Amino acid sequence: MEEETKKEPVKPEEEGLLDKAKKLIGKADDFIDENVEKVIKSKAFESVADAMDKAGDYVEDKVEDIAENIRKKTSEEEKPENPA
Repeated sequence: MEEETKKEPVKPEEEGLLDKAKKLIGKADDFIDENVEKVIKSKAFESVADAMDKAGDYVEDKVEDIAENIRKKTSEEEKPENPA
């Protein structure tokens, strides 16, 4: 008495929500990587980057000037006027 069992074809399991989210995140990451390179190579990005560098240099110079003025004022206050 042999029973013949028919094996049903194995259907691929349905994708879960987590799997779909992982795929979507992967695609978004690839898209961002591709477009970041395009933006970095663009002239607009280059000009903005140059402007930011110049602004950063200007701010650093001003901060150094202010710090130097503060050092001068504090050193002048520490000197006694009439040493006795």
